[in-house]
Amino acid sequence: MNTKDIQQALYDRGFDPGPIDGFPGRLTTNAIKQFQRANDLKADGLVGPKTLAKLFPQMSTIAQDETSLPLSLPWLEIAMNLLDVKEVVGQGSNPLIIDWAAKLGLSDYHDDDIPWCGLFVAHCISTQLCEESIPNNPLLARNWRKFGKQTTPGLGAVLVFWRESKESYKGHVGLYWAEDDTAYHVIGGNQSNAVTVTRIAKDRLLEARWPHTGLDEHPIIRMATNKGYLLSTNEV
Repeated sequence: MNTKDIQQALYDRGFDPGPIDGFPGRLTTNAIKQFQRANDLKADGLVGPKTLAKLFPQMSTIAQDETSLPLSLPWLEIAMNLLDVKEVVGQGSNPLIIDWAAKLGLSDYHDDDIPWCGLFVAHCISTQLCEESIPNNPLLARNWRKFGKQTTPGLGAVLVFWRESKESYKGHVGLYWAEDDTAYHVIGGNQSNAVTVTRIAKDRLLEARWPHTGLDEHPIIRMATNKGYLLSTNEV
């Protein structure tokens, strides 16, 4: 089950999700909300178990590969779709990164040499959770400690790390993808000047945060090798 299946199911029921392309954009989110309202569900635009059951009543259970992304985490799916987006080396900037800032109203952001890990997270969250507030000055990584609500690290959570020292103002922010014994595997922007999955030591974590408008789910812990290969998925 994936976003493309959801889009097709919505279209078949008369709700326009936009292009059936597997990309969870605003049109798809709006179609999910319309479907939810029509079926007396909470119109949050997120595909949780109740929405899945209404969309696919013929299926008693929805089979999911344990390495696949839950449909209730569209911001993480967007992040994965952006893997390998890179900043421009030297003069010039990647127009895609600059466009993220423009859409967030960050008119002073005009150079991808300016750290953009917070911009990346803000883009992923704001495009999928339209009613979610993002921190003031989202470019400052440590400001993401004010985002949403506190949680424990798990799939899709916003992870805030310190850089140089805990007392420094410097930091890094990204999204939980998995973990091994000593590090979190983080999907983030501006990691080696690109969107990548990178291991970051667990003892650098300052806080894990969860969007107020995200579904309240048990954190999904995904174990991986230190090379990034997923081993299992466990709910705790």
